[in-house]
Parts: sequence; C-alpha cells; structure tokens
Amino acid sequence: MLRYIISISLFIAGCSLMAQTSDKAKDSVAYKDRYGLRVGLDVVLPFYTALSDETKGFEIVGDFRVSNRFYAATELGYRDYSGEEDFYKYSTNGQYIKLGVDYNAYKNWIGMENMIVVGLRYAFSTFDQTVNEYAINADPFIPGRTETESVVYDNLNAQWLELVLGLKVEVLHNVFLGVSFRGNTIISTTDPDNFKNLYVPGFGSVSFNNAGFSFNYTVSYLIPIFKK
Repeated sequence: MLRYIISISLFIAGCSLMAQTSDKAKDSVAYKDRYGLRVGLDVVLPFYTALSDETKGFEIVGDFRVSNRFYAATELGYRDYSGEEDFYKYSTNGQYIKLGVDYNAYKNWIGMENMIVVGLRYAFSTFDQTVNEYAINADPFIPGRTETESVVYDNLNAQWLELVLGLKVEVLHNVFLGVSFRGNTIISTTDPDNFKNLYVPGFGSVSFNNAGFSFNYTVSYLIPIFKK
C-alpha cells in the first residue's frame, strides 16, 4: 500500500513540475513587440502659419520599426519664410525631405513603447529665393538709395546632415507626443550669383559656418502591422 501511495505522489509531483515548466514557457513567449508605421505632424508650424507673417509651412513625420531598437525615419515638408537683414529684405520658399535612422536608447518595460531617440538624417531641399528690397550702397556713412525691384533666384538646392536627439512618449493608445533637437551642418549648396543662401527650408537660417540648430514638436499615431 505504501508503495502505491509513494508512486501516486511521485506521479502527481511530476505532473505539477511539468505544468509549471509549461506555464513558464508560455509566459516567456506570451508578449510580442508591435511593429508598424507611425505617422504624424509637427504641431508648432500650423501656429506659426496662422499667427506669423514671417513663417508658413507644414511638416509630416514618419518612422517604421525595423528591429528591436532601430527605426527607419523620415520627415518631409514645405516652408515659406520672409527675413530682413541690415541692407536687404528677402523671402525663401521650397520643399525638403529628410531620410535616416533612429535608435531607441530607452529600455522599455513590457508593454511600453516610449523612446529616447538618437538619430541621423540626410536632408535635401529645393527652393527659390527672392531679394525683395536692398540698399545699393551698403556703407551706412555714405548716402545711398534703396532698390525695391525684386530679384529672383530659382532652382536652388542644399544638402545637409542632422544629428537628432529627442523623446517620444505614448500618451494615449497608439498616440505619441514627440520633441527633438537637431544639430545641422550643410554639406553642399548652390548659392545664387552675387548673393548667398540665407535660409534653407527644413534647415533654417544659414550661419557663416554653414551650421545650424532646429527643433520639432510632433503628434503621431502608430498603425500596428505585425508582432514579433
């Protein structure tokens, strides 16, 4: 009798151990990361467009998760900008596209999809630049005259690289708020004759050393496509 009790006890213990092992195996593969397309807009530019006479435009942003930590990313947009320097007034309008990759430096808990973004972009812009008003004599101590006839420089372009640092946080299901800081450097540009590019759409104002900084603030929506 004792032998049967011992046998039954060992059988039950073995079944229990197998069930626990099975449950652990299920737990280890129960959660799958979502992969999909995230699309959105820069939310600051519409306010500039509505409230400012100097800057108008829009920017569409998107990324696609290609591995656990890496995302293919892009931005494309349009800018119309009016500026003024000491001796001339000008305007620039054109479009741009940025292509690159983002790395998520944040290790999420299970079920979270927030990001600390470290990225790189190659960017290209085509645009026109118009000098609306300029002083013939740029010496402030010598009387001169102001010329108001517009001078148009068209078919201009510029290429640059951007280092991206930012955050993306899921605030509602599939809805993300993002902010990023961009450090830019121009790698090539076509300058107009007897002038220079003062503003490049997507890049911003061009400094003497062809470097610049910019920000963007975005709202985007994740369209899940598959899990793995």
